[in-house]
Amino acid sequence: MIHDKDYILRIVKQFSEFLNKRILGENEETISEQQRIFDTNMNDTFKMSFDELSSKSAEEITQSIHEKESNHHIPYFELLGHLFYAKAKETDNKDFSEKAIVFYQLYLQTSGIFSLPIINRINEIKKALE
Repeated sequence: MIHDKDYILRIVKQFSEFLNKRILGENEETISEQQRIFDTNMNDTFKMSFDELSSKSAEEITQSIHEKESNHHIPYFELLGHLFYAKAKETDNKDFSEKAIVFYQLYLQTSGIFSLPIINRINEIKKALE
């Protein structure tokens, strides 16, 4: 049981790191390789595709995270922020931008961490939405 929880957290953190590298343009993989890694991570982490996840409201996604163990909330909120931020940058989708803000704010509130990069991303998204 403990190993299962550690595995879940490791998968979430690895996916978050992958997305952060993708956001910062530090990926060395080809586009097709990045997509394969992305799809695999989506399935491992959320058991659904990004299209399925993004069709849910932020409230529905938040509720599903709150059903998980409380020590998983912070990494999931950070991951979701990165996920929707990356997809918003790729597609210029307003809904993804709004979800990124919601999940980044939940991450900051839940963790109690002051993260200037996250705050800067939130401000960047808000400016783009104006």
